[in-house]
Amino acid sequence: MSGMHLLGPHMTTTRYSRKKHKNKSERQLQAEREHNAWLRKRGVHPDQLKAALPHDAKGRRQGVQDMPDYSSRIETAPTSDRVSAVEGKRKENVYTGDQLAGIGMLHKSNMVPVRKDSNDAKEIARMRRG
Repeated sequence: MSGMHLLGPHMTTTRYSRKKHKNKSERQLQAEREHNAWLRKRGVHPDQLKAALPHDAKGRRQGVQDMPDYSSRIETAPTSDRVSAVEGKRKENVYTGDQLAGIGMLHKSNMVPVRKDSNDAKEIARMRRG
């Protein structure tokens, strides 16, 4: 199904391919003449730039400035390509099982750890009741 059924009738009856060219007012023409004179006075009018700057074979303008020399002339400290030894794997922490009594459900699906040496289990059991 095409997208034309979603558009209003103005899309099928209006021509968008032919645009009317508006005539420029005398004021607009005068402003353009003044602007061109201003550009020429400063030597940056497109016609002046095209004639003054070098172009490549396709007619594209080449760079105006010379490319700066980025080569390194500064003497630096000598560097090394030696790689130091890699340390071994870190020791993993292993739980021994002597601290936690279990997991309690505090509220709905909020699971909390319960330690052996605390009263957390009793507090969770009488939650909201005292």
